[in-house]
Amino acid sequence: MYTSTQQQAHIRELQGLLHGISYYNAAVPRIIPDGIYGRETEAAVREFQRYYGLRVTGETNQATWDRIVVVYRELVDQPPQPLRAFPQQAGAVMLPGEQGFPVLIIQSILLSLSEKYGNVPPVKVTGEFDGDTQRAIQPFQKMCALPMTGCVDCKTWNLLAQAGGDLL
Repeated sequence: MYTSTQQQAHIRELQGLLHGISYYNAAVPRIIPDGIYGRETEAAVREFQRYYGLRVTGETNQATWDRIVVVYRELVDQPPQPLRAFPQQAGAVMLPGEQGFPVLIIQSILLSLSEKYGNVPPVKVTGEFDGDTQRAIQPFQKMCALPMTGCVDCKTWNLLAQAGGDLL
């Protein structure tokens, strides 16, 4: 006999699998794992069943559970996907004052480079392209024979990405 805690853990696991599948298959609604088998979970199960050719009930029987597990494993056990974080427009340049995920990546790489090499100053990883970030990019650009603009264009981004990969 299941306790309420065990049942919530099983529901949360089901929701986590469906959540992961939803990143690969837009037909499956994205739900937040909360351990409650409510309307949103039922709708996600229903759409999963419809898409994958199962009897559409919104309930998770053994056949549905088994198929969810198989689909999840097939989708996430693939080779790594490239992460295209740098703006894809031709001539894109990241400038001081910008914020967001690409800036976090730039700062993380610069911080790692500063820990390994003394000629790149350390930066705080804040997600905001500030003066310290700009000043840390310049010596990196100098080492790579790029113009020392302190801005991140595609050439600088590619060399930072390569340098970051070399740190792994």
